[in-house]
Amino acid sequence: MKITTMACFAGGLLALVLTAPPQARADQWDQKIVFTFSAPVEIPGQILPAGTYVFKLLDSASDRNIVQVFNDRENHLFGTFLTIPDYRLKPTDKPIVTFTERAAGCPEAIRTWFYPSENYGHDFVYPKAKAVELAKANNEPVASMPNELAENTTQPTASVDEPQVVALREAPLTAQQPTEEEVGLSEVFFLMPEADRQTAELPKTAGVVPLIGLLGLLSLGVAGSLRFALAKIK
Repeated sequence: MKITTMACFAGGLLALVLTAPPQARADQWDQKIVFTFSAPVEIPGQILPAGTYVFKLLDSASDRNIVQVFNDRENHLFGTFLTIPDYRLKPTDKPIVTFTERAAGCPEAIRTWFYPSENYGHDFVYPKAKAVELAKANNEPVASMPNELAENTTQPTASVDEPQVVALREAPLTAQQPTEEEVGLSEVFFLMPEADRQTAELPKTAGVVPLIGLLGLLSLGVAGSLRFALAKIK
C-alpha cells in the first residue's frame, strides 16, 4: 500500500486522512504501509528526511506493539519502536497519520498511524525528554520511556526476542503531562489488555463458523426426523 502525504504545517495536532485503496486485513498481517513525506518528519530518536518509507509491525503474534521503519526498498532499517494502542471508535477505509505540533521550522513529530479498517492504531512512545517537550507544545499527554532506551530503537532487529526489543517491551512506561507531571499510562490512555485486544480484532467472518456448525447440526436433525417419519408410514 502506498500513500503520499502533504507537507506538514504547525498549528496543533494535525491529522491527515491519506488516500489509498483498502486492502483485506488477512492479507496484511504486518499492516505494511508505504509513506511518502514531502517534508522531514520526526520519529522517536531521529529525523527522517523527506522521502519514502515503509512502516510495518515486526512479525510477531505475541506482541502487536513493535513497529519498524524501513527505506522504500526495505533494505535499510531506520529503527524498531515501541508503541501503545490508540483506539478509534470508528475505523476508516483509509490510513490515518497524526502529527504533533512543533516550533516553527522544526519537523513535525509523528504521533500515531492507523491501518485501514483497524480500530487500533500505533501511538509512538518517545524518550522522556522529547515526550515532555511534545506534551507541553500540544497541551496533551504523550507516552514516554526512559531516555537511555532511545539508542535501543536504532539497533538492527529481526525478532521480538532480541535483547534490545525485550528491553523496550519491559521498559517502565509513563505519560508526560503538559504540566510536566509524570503519571501512569492508564490514567490518560485507554489500554486494553493484549489478549482482549486480539480477540476484539478477530475478523468479522469468524462469527460465521459457529453458525455454519449449528446449521449442520440442524440439518442432521431434520434428516433424522424425516427418516423416522418415512419408516412409520411404511
